[in-house]
Amino acid sequence: MGQKEKLIARLKTIPRDFTFDEAESLLRYLTFHRTNKGKTSGSRVVFVSDEYGIKILMHKPHPRKELLEYQVRQLIEQLEQEGLI
Repeated sequence: MGQKEKLIARLKTIPRDFTFDEAESLLRYLTFHRTNKGKTSGSRVVFVSDEYGIKILMHKPHPRKELLEYQVRQLIEQLEQEGLI
């Protein structure tokens, strides 16, 4: 099982310690690239996939590194709707 599959399997268990860095790594495996929402975006980050024409908006957590449960669920829902996981 490759790193991509391991991240997908881990994400689907809705872990409490799934980090923003892990989410970013998974999205990179799925051809997304990170961009800021604008000059004043703060911790809002957009992941864009030109290949699939999809944008995923996320809030980068701070000071912690872990995503909140609702963020993990939203990420799963968005990726499942697009048929990526």
